[in-house]
Amino acid sequence: MFSTSKRYEAPPSRSSSKTHKASKSSSSFNKSHAGVSKSRHEPRRRPTTATMSSAHDASMSPASTLTPSIVTLVIGRDQRIFAAHEDVLCASPWFQRRLSDMYLDTESANNKRIFLADEEPEIFSSILEYMYKGDYYPRLVHNKKRNSWEIEQLESDGRGESTVYHHATDGDLLKDTVIYCTADRYGLEELKRVALRKQGLQSGIQCSTILASARYAYANTPDTDSKLRAHYLALIIRSRSTFKRSGTMQLEMYNGGTQLFFDLFVALCNHVDDISTTSNTPRSNKHFF
Repeated sequence: MFSTSKRYEAPPSRSSSKTHKASKSSSSFNKSHAGVSKSRHEPRRRPTTATMSSAHDASMSPASTLTPSIVTLVIGRDQRIFAAHEDVLCASPWFQRRLSDMYLDTESANNKRIFLADEEPEIFSSILEYMYKGDYYPRLVHNKKRNSWEIEQLESDGRGESTVYHHATDGDLLKDTVIYCTADRYGLEELKRVALRKQGLQSGIQCSTILASARYAYANTPDTDSKLRAHYLALIIRSRSTFKRSGTMQLEMYNGGTQLFFDLFVALCNHVDDISTTSNTPRSNKHFF
């Protein structure tokens, strides 16, 4: 696979376009956690990633069983060129259907080219990186001492890449949110789980970015989504002391008109009900729950 992203290094036998500058992360929202590094250098010791199947390892091996069929992908408004093995893309039900339709057209079958004008190149680069390697930069690693998952820390004096500029909103969004929504569209369920876990570990994000990302999540997930939407509702409730002082939050609530704020109202009501129920539970009964 090769792409235009500076984060993913392509095999020497294939060409790649110019690097793409990742968007900067926002200022502090929660300073209790370390930020994500922006360095491209790999750590000296390879950590255990969250999801690294044998199929992904095989796709990057010299003895790979991948067919030589290559698909060209034209991404974004600037029409940046990516390329990937057809076998790898077909792990996505969406791409599998798209490629199957191409075989019905002789011209398309001989020149496999897919145009995705609405995708962000940096996001699509992460999608391809996951499809080949089982994770995307920065990787999710397991801390054996703490028995917890963390986002890898690389040696760098720069800031992390927790956000990405998105043309659809003309502003910064949480990168993991955009990846989650893209994975949902392409039918990559495991990638959705990885993106959601990573997002839960992010910090240093402005309220305005969180709210913009929450709106994006609601606009790009089905009403049946019970993961990403719930994550934002829980985040706002946990950080209510910060959000209630936010001018951006006040303006958002004033404008209203979205499902997000009704769901937030219901979640807050449920939260208050739970607290009220707990406080009214007799002391003698509390030990049985």
